[in-house]
Amino acid sequence: MADSTTEQLAGDAKPDLDLARAAWQPSGGRRGNVQIAFVEGYIAMRDRRDPDVPAVIFSPGEWRAFVLSARDGEFDLT
Repeated sequence: MADSTTEQLAGDAKPDLDLARAAWQPSGGRRGNVQIAFVEGYIAMRDRRDPDVPAVIFSPGEWRAFVLSARDGEFDLT
């Protein structure tokens, strides 16, 4: 169940956030399959199609770097 997560990115240790009451919202409008939630100063990201898979947790700095890289096309897989 997606109530908490142990998934982490490299870098600073992330807390085991309680995501049971997270307000998940679509990223990029309703077209995408990714949802994000802001919880306890961190940003959680999960797959909308499979919400039981642990979310990836970003610190604010990591999130900013991720978003800027995505805007620059670094993650374009097409």
